[in-house]
Amino acid sequence: MKRLFFLISLALITLSASAQEPLKVLAIGNSFSEDAIEQNLYEIAAAAGKDIVIGNMYIGGCTIDKHLECIAGDKAAYRYRKIVGGKTQEVYNYKLSDAIKDEAWDYVSVQQASGYSGLPDSYARLGELCEWVRANAPQATIIFHQTWAYSRTSNHQHFPWYDRNQKKMFASILSASGEAVKAVGISIVVPSGRAIQLARSTALDAFGDDLTRDGFHLDRKAGRYIAAATWFETLYGKSVVGNKYCPESLNAKQLRLAQKCAHRAVRQQRRVR
Repeated sequence: MKRLFFLISLALITLSASAQEPLKVLAIGNSFSEDAIEQNLYEIAAAAGKDIVIGNMYIGGCTIDKHLECIAGDKAAYRYRKIVGGKTQEVYNYKLSDAIKDEAWDYVSVQQASGYSGLPDSYARLGELCEWVRANAPQATIIFHQTWAYSRTSNHQHFPWYDRNQKKMFASILSASGEAVKAVGISIVVPSGRAIQLARSTALDAFGDDLTRDGFHLDRKAGRYIAAATWFETLYGKSVVGNKYCPESLNAKQLRLAQKCAHRAVRQQRRVR
């Protein structure tokens, strides 16, 4: 009887410890992953009773090809920000080969640089990047971060590739990235681009320039929150609508609208085959 009690107690302790294990997410990204996950995501998860470790490997404007160049040369070219327990750690001159081994990551995200995100040919080497991740973090699920179109008045040097048309850029991103993830077998997409585009047709569009602070990076009041909320719902499979965390920049009505945009975007993405 004592032995049975001991075994049951041990099992409960093991289950409890397992339940408390944080979800671990690493982004192989750039400033667009910085916008999406380095603020708000930890707080949204905490408000839902979830612990999360967030890593972001950043080079400004980094393309898939540039990431592969850094991997091939084992270059210490990144700024690595890691959020643990709500506190941010920052290291410069960091290598992807070190970051991928820093934690037993549950998810590793990949993405394309913003201007290239709607160009099909720019994804030619996405499979190589995924193979490297699978070889170095076999336990991780690879996910794709879908970026957003620029503001209608953006002066970004790559906007002319889309005839300076936001809707054309958005449609191109959906098409090019959608085909790319199918080709390499990625089944989970974080639809930040969808969520931001949906929010642009609501009262939230009043924030910044089409929810951007400079025509392409997300504004700090609503845009970044929407992207983080989209990440949360994608990662946890739990609706973000009703989540209690509210950044000071949003009132209750704006918060709920932002959450609905994120939720709707994730639901739309799940219907994509």
